[in-house]
Parts: sequence; structure tokens; C-alpha cells
Amino acid sequence: MTSKTPRIAVRAVIVHEGRLLIVNAWPDGKSDLMCAPGGGADPGTSLPENLAREVYEETGLSIEVGVPCMVNEFHDPRIGFHQIEVFFRCCIVGDARIDHDWRDPENIVDQHMWVTADELDSVRLKPDGLRRVAFSDDETAIYDPLETIVM
Repeated sequence: MTSKTPRIAVRAVIVHEGRLLIVNAWPDGKSDLMCAPGGGADPGTSLPENLAREVYEETGLSIEVGVPCMVNEFHDPRIGFHQIEVFFRCCIVGDARIDHDWRDPENIVDQHMWVTADELDSVRLKPDGLRRVAFSDDETAIYDPLETIVM
């Protein structure tokens, strides 16, 4: 599948009580790669609306979407897939517990982890800039350069 237009996606940087929320990036244990919750943006809906929907679908959590904090992009040359991701700082609205029985309707996300900055050392995580925007006091938005996907 070769795409001529990059896919736009949104991701949530949610740090609650000193821990960052991350989810699995691939379904069915295909990879151990973790990422911030979120997903593809539907045309005709704002990026924050898309993000709130995606986070709810993947976790059951309600969020308040804040300001953009990072832009990341990646490319899979095997299939011609190119994705541009806009990351937003977000806050939990209500309870931060994720129901153990919660199911993503797209059956992709089936792992959720709240991790500290130190715990990230033992997690395979993308993009590389996520730790910096999540746990730094610097609120300047960053660009995480184009990466080639390696499975």
C-alpha cells in the first residue's frame, strides 16, 4: 500500500501524579513498542476533538486537550506509509483509573501503562522526544525528526 499523502494523527501527552500514560503501538503482541495514546484524525473534525475521541476509545478516559507540544513523523518504506503526529499536552477529566476490562473498538490497544521517567528506561518507546516533552519543565514545542520504522 503506497500513500501519496501522509496520514495525520494526534497523540496525548498525559502525565498524572508523575506518571506518563503509554499504550501498545501494535495489536496482538506484534511488537513491544509503546507510544502515547491517540490515532488517526478524521477529516472534518478538529485535532482536539479527534484526540479526545481516540483517547476515550483506547482507554475509557476523558481528557481536556491542551496545547501542542511536539510534532513527530515516521515512514515505513516497505509499504510507503508516512504519518505526521501532533502531540498535545492533556489532563484527565474525572477518574484516571483505566478499567481492566476496557476494550478498544479497533482492537489495537490492549495494554496501558502509567510510567515514571525512570521506568521509561526499560520500555521500548517512540517517538524519542516523548520523554522530553512529558517530563521536562521546558514547555517549548519540539519537532522530533522523521524516523524510518524498523520492526
